[in-house]
Amino acid sequence: MPLSEDEERILKDIEREFYENDPAFAREVRETTLYKHAWRNIKLSLVGFVAGLVLLVAALSSSYLLAFGGFLVMLGCALVIERNARKMGRAGLETMTKNLKSSNGLKDYLGSSSEKMRERFRRDEEQ
Repeated sequence: MPLSEDEERILKDIEREFYENDPAFAREVRETTLYKHAWRNIKLSLVGFVAGLVLLVAALSSSYLLAFGGFLVMLGCALVIERNARKMGRAGLETMTKNLKSSNGLKDYLGSSSEKMRERFRRDEEQ
């Protein structure tokens, strides 16, 4: 059901006041999407999963209870990853991977370090 002209005007006034009163919060709300939020949760859960794996491997020889705690951390993080991946869906995953490919942040970093390594090998061969 479409809004009446009066309701549209009221909504635009509220939006204008929102942007005027707190521009930083308005910018954050505008830029944060479900995809970005879910992607951030996935990245944090991946870090937690790796930490749980390290805890599991490190504690396995000394304490089975602590190792089991590491397994539970891994299980919880895997569930969070799965839930957020479902929220994002295929379109969200494609959007986020497209953003990663276009930013070239990691590629530039690794590319420059691999280029440095190649240059070092070339210098060693020349000497």
